[in-house]
Amino acid sequence: MSRCLQCDQALEVSQLRCRGCEVTHSGRFMTGRLARLSGSQQRLIEQVILAGGNLKEVARDAEVSYPTFRKRLEAVIDDLNELRRRDDETARALLEDVEHKRLAPEAAARQIKEMNGGT
Repeated sequence: MSRCLQCDQALEVSQLRCRGCEVTHSGRFMTGRLARLSGSQQRLIEQVILAGGNLKEVARDAEVSYPTFRKRLEAVIDDLNELRRRDDETARALLEDVEHKRLAPEAAARQIKEMNGGT
């Protein structure tokens, strides 16, 4: 789930729990861009990947015309580009915080890595 069921705003990860030792970590955690897409957008990306990038095959399997499918894909691309733009702004703000000693370099590096899908 990536959107609030009440107001449809993006959800923020604030707690993680280890399955092994059951330690719980609380805070504000960044998630990669693909995880921030809606469920339907994530499924669309998965279909494209599983079809080896063959958009006509995905459109046929989804029983929609190629132009309709392409329009849906363009909407996902637009959303990903907007997420990238926001992430770039966040990264710049984090680096400014490091420069002004409001944030440790290691913390900024970790957040930027998480934002870009790393762990």
